[in-house]
Amino acid sequence: MGGTVSLVGVPCDVGAARRGAALGPDALRVAGIKSHLNRLGMDVEDRGNIVGPEYPDGAVEDGYRHLDETVLWCRYVHDAVLDTVRQNRIPLVMGGDHSIAIGSIAAVARHCVQQGKKLCVLWFDAHADFNTPISSPSGNIHGMPVAALTGKGPEGLLNIGLTTPIIEESDVYQIAIRSVDDAERRALASSQINIVDMRMIDELGVRQAMRRILLDMERKQAHLHVSFDVDCLDPTVAPGTGTTTPGGLTYREAQLCMEMIHDSNLLGSLDIVEINPTLDHCNKTAQLAVELVSSMFGKQILLST
Repeated sequence: MGGTVSLVGVPCDVGAARRGAALGPDALRVAGIKSHLNRLGMDVEDRGNIVGPEYPDGAVEDGYRHLDETVLWCRYVHDAVLDTVRQNRIPLVMGGDHSIAIGSIAAVARHCVQQGKKLCVLWFDAHADFNTPISSPSGNIHGMPVAALTGKGPEGLLNIGLTTPIIEESDVYQIAIRSVDDAERRALASSQINIVDMRMIDELGVRQAMRRILLDMERKQAHLHVSFDVDCLDPTVAPGTGTTTPGGLTYREAQLCMEMIHDSNLLGSLDIVEINPTLDHCNKTAQLAVELVSSMFGKQILLST
């Protein structure tokens, strides 16, 4: 897809109990995401924000919070992202809460099937997002997208993609995990999801952990979709998110991850999610996210821009 990028804003926070992630797309724009990528020589179009259902009043029903609204948002995201990849442009989906990744990954997976290409997802997150209504203590769907993508969830979410499951468990790679619910932990133990938690990063170092992931994806000749939840970062560097968890990636660890993704030449699509400006300090978290995205697209310490 070369140097062509489409920004897709998804001002959705219906997958969460806490409001504010819907403001994330404009926080990224204020932080200069388009101009930063332009300076790297990228052809960037901003497709504006998708319009979807408003945040409803209502409690958890049948184990889900705002299921109908989340399904609609994911369908709208799917259609916008599918249109983007069919134009041979890299979709950069600006969330919004992490439930929207069901829609973006479903679209990329559909395109990859049609192109005869393997899809692998690199999921940066403090949380495994592998909950179901049985295991979730909250019913928040932004804690369930990996489960839905791998075939565990309500029909409305499972049917967004071309196939069910949308992606195989063995093609999902999670990194920076450090907060997992008890029942979710048991489900992960019997899954084929590839997990690099923070202990493994502490023991191996982030370079070795990322190298293992990217080599495996290279062997699969994969299209790489990065789904980046800013809560993978330590709250000291990224306070503007709704579910902060201590002990996350440092600034340099995260930037090295992004630089290695660029060097792999595998990147084909990405989400940046869970930025909540109402919890931030002077747009610090969005600014950091823009710096990390720039590194993913080739910005280097000694690169003149």
